[in-house]
Amino acid sequence: MRTLHLYLAREVMATLLMTVAVFTFVLLLGNLLKEVVALLVNRQATLGVVLHAIALLIPYVLVFALPMGMLTACLLVFGRFSADQELMAARANGISLVALITPIILLSVAVSAVCALFNLQIAPECRVAYKQLLLDLGSRQPGALLAEGRFLDEFPGYIVYVGRVQGTNLENILIYALDEQRKSKLSLGATRGNLAYSPTNHQLTVVLNQAQGFQRESAGWMPFYHEQHVLDIPVTRITQSQTGPKLSEMTFAQLQSEVRRLDRMNIDATPALVQLHRQVAFSFASLGFTLIGIPLGIRAHRRETSAGVAIALVLVLIYYSFIILGQALETRPEFGPYLILWLPNFIFQAVGVVLLWRANRGT
Repeated sequence: MRTLHLYLAREVMATLLMTVAVFTFVLLLGNLLKEVVALLVNRQATLGVVLHAIALLIPYVLVFALPMGMLTACLLVFGRFSADQELMAARANGISLVALITPIILLSVAVSAVCALFNLQIAPECRVAYKQLLLDLGSRQPGALLAEGRFLDEFPGYIVYVGRVQGTNLENILIYALDEQRKSKLSLGATRGNLAYSPTNHQLTVVLNQAQGFQRESAGWMPFYHEQHVLDIPVTRITQSQTGPKLSEMTFAQLQSEVRRLDRMNIDATPALVQLHRQVAFSFASLGFTLIGIPLGIRAHRRETSAGVAIALVLVLIYYSFIILGQALETRPEFGPYLILWLPNFIFQAVGVVLLWRANRGT
């Protein structure tokens, strides 16, 4: 029995490390391509800053990668274990499935504890530190706030396009000022310019050299030309990050304090409760994934990695649909959205126990 326990534990651990590494890389890639790599390519951030950003993002993506890795590892290992007739051999020697998987269940509990540590404390802190890193980079290098070759609409009331950014120097600039209906009321263009960022006023100052454009007036669009045109553009995303973390970026202790603060003010704290329950409920995802992944792997009876990964993705999609539903209803307390977040755990664990019981009986 001990030999089998060690064998299964070793197989699951090895597969878990591999799958977590793959999922972490995939999840990191989305964040890196969106926010970090562009800064490196545009020479607005050093390699050291990018590596620092990656280190801060890893705990954030591990929150999702660990449960997904545990599920995939159970599906793959027990799919091979069943396909190679090793499970049948163990049963022939009088070893029950429940006794066989005891160390794997204990491993899933340990993974859940690690997930809880990341969910409740480490990941929110690292996410806030990551955003602060981007903020500091923007303060030191204003050009980091602009991405080359893209129309940026993150600035309230403006759409900005910059063909090339070199430090504080800009080339091929287009700026559109918008009215309340988000329609252009002013268009500016210049081949060269420069910029500066004021962290005190939270605004980007763009100086356009030999600027020309059109301004909408009652008589129609009027052209103009300025040797030098100075434009102050507010930067909302930096202003928001200065006021404190969002609910989704708060630690468990901060969310508890926020709930108590809102209760004292007689304000509905359901959005904060949703985030608090999401952190706790999601910490137990690994246990539910393990309970349902083992019998499904046995039933699949497949050695192919692709089959196990496909089943894992379907189960993860089902699980996350409850999380998305609960968060979508965070402003509707009558539906108990924070309770919806617990449903996938209860469903996966209940279905997993039933499937394990049937697999243990050989049915």
